[in-house]
Amino acid sequence: MTTETILPGPTRPGILRQVRAWWGPHALSQGLFIAALGLLVIVLASNTLATMTRIGITPGFDFLWRSANFEIGEGLIPFRAGDPYFRAILVGLLNTIKVAALGCVFATILGVILGVAGLSGNLLLATLVRWYIEAIRNTPLLLQLFFWIALAKSFPPPRAAISAFDSVFLTNRGVFVPTVNLVEASAWTWWLIIAIVAALVAGLSWLRRGHGLTLSRFGVLFVAGLVAIAIVLLLSDGRFSAELPVLAGFNIRGGASLTPEFAALLTGLTVKFSAAIAEIVRAGIQSVSQGQWEAARTLGLRDGQIMRLIVLPQALRVITPLTTSSYLDLTKDSSLAVAIGYPDLVNVINTTANTTGQSFEALAILIGLYLTLNLTVSAAMNLYNRRVALRGQAR
Repeated sequence: MTTETILPGPTRPGILRQVRAWWGPHALSQGLFIAALGLLVIVLASNTLATMTRIGITPGFDFLWRSANFEIGEGLIPFRAGDPYFRAILVGLLNTIKVAALGCVFATILGVILGVAGLSGNLLLATLVRWYIEAIRNTPLLLQLFFWIALAKSFPPPRAAISAFDSVFLTNRGVFVPTVNLVEASAWTWWLIIAIVAALVAGLSWLRRGHGLTLSRFGVLFVAGLVAIAIVLLLSDGRFSAELPVLAGFNIRGGASLTPEFAALLTGLTVKFSAAIAEIVRAGIQSVSQGQWEAARTLGLRDGQIMRLIVLPQALRVITPLTTSSYLDLTKDSSLAVAIGYPDLVNVINTTANTTGQSFEALAILIGLYLTLNLTVSAAMNLYNRRVALRGQAR
């Protein structure tokens, strides 16, 4: 008969010890520093409130519900003078999100192309890419924005617009392109289309999780989705209507238009950060050992297949964290839109502060919104980075 002796486990530290470990050494000096910092904040806040009271400004955020007395040139939602200030700020926020999101997408596409092209065996192409990257990276973004807005303003007026196939017009009032609209579609039609798109996304995700996402399978899913959407539109009598821009009088009517300010800002952000992303992609590709290339070639894979199936998935573990920094910088640098007149978040809040006198509150809103935007981008990219890292460990 054997006897087992159960020994007590390690005792958990008490509350005081946990607090002491969290607080760290030199508790007294740290406490005094935090107290002094808090006192400084209180003094600055009281002085600010006293100054606002003296000049007749009531502190608070009640001004957000007052009527704004200015117009906003463009926005994703309608706005006119007389609408409340919070709606104006929302318009500026949506404009910032629009240009930042499109800038991230276009800069990534162009940056990946340039990064891969810079490593090609074509000496002329690689040299041109290197000169492009060096010229763009070593030029201030503000200077580039001035160049692009000057170029956009140098286009001819609408009556002498530069036309491509009589459907795309370049003018000093903006770029006019055709649009496709879905008309005569009921609510259930839209819900069915959303369900089809969600099913396609779920199918692609299922294939990527280990069932083999090949180009042929992607093509089959894509065609099946298009056929399903077409059937839904036929059954619901929904139809597409194309709207072409046409010259009418002294302006161009119809289609969709990109203002010179938006086009210049989007082009400047895309060009500037595509150069940075190209360098990141180049470094990521070069971090993959040459043996991967040689092993893939022995299996009979072509260079394009090696890059797409073997090298780039491994390089993502290097590319993703650095690209996150580029996305954050792009989002923050979109605030330079105020220099060329694009009504972004900074522009609208600057106008709000000047017309209401609530500069402190407007600045607090601006800081909070930019923090929210960048933390959201960072969280999304960190989530994707963890997935890439785990996939790499599984190999």
